[in-house]
Amino acid sequence: MSDLATITQKIAAAVGENSGLGKTVKVDFGDAGKILIDATKVPNIVSNEDGPADTTIQITMDDLKALAAGALDPMMAFMTGKMKIQGDLSVAQRLAPLFKS
Repeated sequence: MSDLATITQKIAAAVGENSGLGKTVKVDFGDAGKILIDATKVPNIVSNEDGPADTTIQITMDDLKALAAGALDPMMAFMTGKMKIQGDLSVAQRLAPLFKS
C-alpha cells in the first residue's frame, strides 16, 4: 500500500461519518497526490480526487508524518513555510486532531 493510500485511510478513519466540519478540505502533497475531505455531506467522503475546496493545505508527506508524530509543531510548520494554507485558516486549525498518529 502506498503512503498516500495509508494516509488517506487514516484520515478517513479519523473523519468518520460525520466530523461536524461542514466544509471541504484538500491536502495537497504536490506530485505525490491529494486527499480531498468533503465534510459537507453525511457520511463525509475522503478520497484522492482533486477538486475545489474551502481550504487547501500544501505539505509534503514527510512533513505531515512529522506533524502526526509530534516531531513538527503545526505553527512552526506554517511559519517556516513547510505547510501552506489557502482559504479558511480556522478550518485548517480544526483539522489538527485528524493528523495525529
